Amino acid sequence: MSEPTEIDRERGYVDGLFARLDELTAEAEQRLAETRRQAVGGNHQSRSERDAYAQLYEDTIATLERVGDRLVFGRLEVSEPDSDEDAFRYIGRVGLRDREHRPLLLDWRVPGASAFYQATAAHPMGMRARRHLTLAGRSVVGIEDEVFDAALYDDERTHLQGEGALLAAVTAERTGRMTDIVATIQAEQDRIIRSPLEGVLIVQGGPGTGKTAVALHRAAYLLYSYRERLRGSGVLMVGPSPAFLTYIEQVLPSLGETGVVMASLGSLYPGVHATRHDQRDVAAVKGSAEMAQLLRRAVKSRQVVPTASVTLDVEGERLVVPPELVADAMKRAQDRGKPHNVARVTFNKIALDAMTRLLADQLRERGTTVDEADEKVLREDIRSSYDARVLLNTAWLPLPPEKFLEDLYARPNWLASLTPHWTPERRALLLRDRGAGFTVEDVPLLDEAAELLGPFDPTGGAAKRAAKASRNRDIENARQAIENMGVEGIVTAEQVAGSFAEGGDGRTTAERAAEDREWTYGHIVVDEAQELSPMQWRVLARRNPLRSFTIVGDMAQGSSPGAARTWDDVVGALARRRRGRAPQVPIAHRVEELTVNYRTPRSIVEAAGAFADAAGLAITRTEAVRDGDPVSRVRVGRSDVLDTVARVVDDERERIGSGTIGVIVPEADVDAVRRRLARTEADVRSLGSPRPGSVTVLTGADAKGLEFDGVLLVDPERVGSDAARAAAAVYVAMTRPTRRLTVIDVD
Repeated sequence: MSEPTEIDRERGYVDGLFARLDELTAEAEQRLAETRRQAVGGNHQSRSERDAYAQLYEDTIATLERVGDRLVFGRLEVSEPDSDEDAFRYIGRVGLRDREHRPLLLDWRVPGASAFYQATAAHPMGMRARRHLTLAGRSVVGIEDEVFDAALYDDERTHLQGEGALLAAVTAERTGRMTDIVATIQAEQDRIIRSPLEGVLIVQGGPGTGKTAVALHRAAYLLYSYRERLRGSGVLMVGPSPAFLTYIEQVLPSLGETGVVMASLGSLYPGVHATRHDQRDVAAVKGSAEMAQLLRRAVKSRQVVPTASVTLDVEGERLVVPPELVADAMKRAQDRGKPHNVARVTFNKIALDAMTRLLADQLRERGTTVDEADEKVLREDIRSSYDARVLLNTAWLPLPPEKFLEDLYARPNWLASLTPHWTPERRALLLRDRGAGFTVEDVPLLDEAAELLGPFDPTGGAAKRAAKASRNRDIENARQAIENMGVEGIVTAEQVAGSFAEGGDGRTTAERAAEDREWTYGHIVVDEAQELSPMQWRVLARRNPLRSFTIVGDMAQGSSPGAARTWDDVVGALARRRRGRAPQVPIAHRVEELTVNYRTPRSIVEAAGAFADAAGLAITRTEAVRDGDPVSRVRVGRSDVLDTVARVVDDERERIGSGTIGVIVPEADVDAVRRRLARTEADVRSLGSPRPGSVTVLTGADAKGLEFDGVLLVDPERVGSDAARAAAAVYVAMTRPTRRLTVIDVD
């Protein structure tokens, strides 16, 4: 029998890892079943322990099952192992130990695995070699070695010095979903991924440098390494569009993490999922920081003191309320600094108290005896009086954010009174009818309004009163249960009632956070961060008062109307604000740069760089690690555009095979190009999202963050004119391909 090869040895070890994974899964399932069968009677403590163990086993099973067939991807060979068992360290998506608790597989996030990403021949970090394992299903189908110790060279080993595994990953055809590239994260990226949690980390990198991969893996790393701090608060991952989130949605689960809230800029306000963008000029106004002050003035303007005395009918008694009484109650409520709807409760209380005293004094002047009990009755009479309700609501009406913002857009006279220094043309950009629907640019304004207005209860407090009554019933039931079980002094009725409430919400942290506008996250990761407006940054600042951020982007690619010009602008937008005129509180931040372009062929990098230089666009210079086909350019007349696009797509299909093709066109031409390709391309599976073997027709804005094997950039001059920053939009479009770029210029 022939000697086993290296790949045979790896298959044997990996088979053992999967066997251990299955064994642990089966054990957890068995223990879960046994735990659920336990009869604990009426003992509250025993029930709690049983439920805690059941939850532990359920979480374990879910984690092991998520791994699927992507359990292990690499191996390190140690230079000076303590024993034969320590000679190799296998790296995977979860950690595994044998029955004697000896490590079989290291989780990629633990410190002991960092050498898999950071070791080089110059700095081997105590390692002799690094091996990449390629699996098909559960079987090893390929191995690739990077050798750091020259003594390891021999005829029986497969050697590859350098970045072979990475190049294999980036030259693979695009699948429409970002590939799980945890095995190919390089030293430059890994150092950033493992940066400390505190403060603001800005990751600047040009196209193709792996910014999104860094953002995703950093989210997974932080959740693992700071699990106690982030378990209850979670991590928010913000992408530029729903299409982008679809593109990357499978990556984090494949890394073993599902505790991340993923949101587009149009879904940062619960209950609203906006996908439509405003026109450029409108978006620029809505994204500007001055909108925050406009909304503040708008809220303040809805607190109105009557210009004259108001006469109330209170159970047949005429009560004249002077405007000074309302003004005093309003000022006292405003001085407490609470949001509009919250402060309104205080205003109502103060105003009702003052009107009660006024009515009591009026009755006493007529000789009626009014004691303290009588004053309570008078107060209730005033509170239930129709005239009093009209007075209080006219002065200070509760407002929901959605109606408030729609009213601002639909009432030109009100808007004009709030913006005396604006031009009529600028005001006109905000005007629209009620019911038009909210845009992506409206979302931060809704959130700002919600912050200024506070919670809105359409039931007038009935929901809160019902919740309080339910809580009281739970406490009383718990008190009786404690007496019946004879466990007085061990647990309180309030604790038991609290467990009732907790047990009633089976949602994960991520699910609860996504539905709660006031939720504050332990960390926020922002991809394509150069696109965010000042108002969008204000939303994120509220979601993370500690200012713990990973901000990933490329300033040269910023093309949205409200995009920042520098990272200092972003840091300024995140700065903590003090009351009054006090200066902002600076926040700690650091900037890291990604300098190696893994995705884009050198020919395309050089062509895009030449365009940027000619356009005066400042870009981050990167070093491309692979060659590619030269950039093709075609010049046609306007009438020949559709036929030319169809012909070039046919040609690209022959060259790329089952790879993806992106056709980036001016916004006005999207529908026409889609119809033309749908008639000519029999094998087109999708014209709306990148899937294997598909053609995707999209605008320059939609292409941001995506990648395709081949790209047709049609009429770049008009693609640029769709964006606030034309050169940036064209630069982004030119850097989307991983293999081929064709530019179709139109006369």
